[in-house]
Amino acid sequence: MNTERNPYRTALNFPGITARAPQTDTNGHIPPENWREIVDSGYLRLFHPPEHGGTGAGAATQIDAMHALARACSGTYWSATVSALLCGKLVSTYGDLRHHDKLLRSLLSGEKTACFAIAEPTAGSDAGTYRTTVRPDGGPSGGFVIRGEKSRITNAPTADVAVALARRERQNGDTGPEWCLAFVDLHQPGVHRYETAHMGLRGMPWGGLVLSDVPVAREDVVPVPFGELAKGMTWGWLLVSVAALATAESALTASVRHAHERVSFGRPLAHMEGVQAQLAESRAQIDAGWVLARRAADERAAGRSAQHLIGMLKVYATEMAVQVTGRAVQIHGAFGVTSGHEVERHYRDAQMNVIGAFASNRLREQITEGLGLGPAVHDTFDWLTPAGLRQHPAGLDGFSRPPAATV
Repeated sequence: MNTERNPYRTALNFPGITARAPQTDTNGHIPPENWREIVDSGYLRLFHPPEHGGTGAGAATQIDAMHALARACSGTYWSATVSALLCGKLVSTYGDLRHHDKLLRSLLSGEKTACFAIAEPTAGSDAGTYRTTVRPDGGPSGGFVIRGEKSRITNAPTADVAVALARRERQNGDTGPEWCLAFVDLHQPGVHRYETAHMGLRGMPWGGLVLSDVPVAREDVVPVPFGELAKGMTWGWLLVSVAALATAESALTASVRHAHERVSFGRPLAHMEGVQAQLAESRAQIDAGWVLARRAADERAAGRSAQHLIGMLKVYATEMAVQVTGRAVQIHGAFGVTSGHEVERHYRDAQMNVIGAFASNRLREQITEGLGLGPAVHDTFDWLTPAGLRQHPAGLDGFSRPPAATV
């Protein structure tokens, strides 16, 4: 029985990666065979035009391929797509291809991998507290050095290049943007990497970078207004959303299969009204997510921002996948919470997608800004004076006290 209703169809599939997915999760790293399969499939080239080394695939083909790889192995999907799609788009959009064409082509060929170094130990979504800085190195070449720590970064333990978000240490008379993207060669002195254990997407390399005055060439520091960067980062929201949809689809497929095979109280689970309701709810939610994903991908591939559409998709798809995988655990019973079971893996992966790329609560604030409510800001408010509570004659804190006891 075919339970899938993905609106995109393609011949692209990843049988070897699918077969190795349980072991990839158990071992906590992506086997070299996965990368060879990805490169040979042409997946890394799909998101870019031929003049940049890509294949110029349309939105439908891109989304279908992303869905196929995410279904095969979520951790492998994250690693490959962050490098080729998110980092590749940041390089091609904000870099100067007179200097960065070779870098872009190396990502699309699989010769190199990249990480998007944005979050820091002190902050995830709140860029206002980021401390990583780029400053002139003082040399005759006009180069720079970058200093700071980036944490909880996909591909940080293994990447060849970091696309790092940093503040510029501006000199007198420099009125350019405060923020920049720095394309950092991670095979240099001053780079320290570490791995961070994580409950889901275990095959995905995840960890941090400590950058101690690492050299960056002048042309590899690209000043960008922060508002523009937010538009570029929507590619990351899209890739996370597709990962969530694929995880939900995998969990539903496993649930339908189990409901047919498992007999309880003299009948298959599939004949139980409660189980049927759960499966139907999951099917409807996933299909709704694909409708929004198609619309968002078409807009983005056409060169339009689609920021609010993709923001809504990210919130809906990631939280929906947690619900669907939660139902899958319920349908599978004790099997669903057994380490190594596919549903247990999907449940862990789904949780990671909610957090990844941008916090859902912050995205909700951005969506409401698009409704005309303006930026989400905090203003102090005096609750006491309007109510007359500060007018109480007793005590500095406005509350009366009993008279002191006498001895």
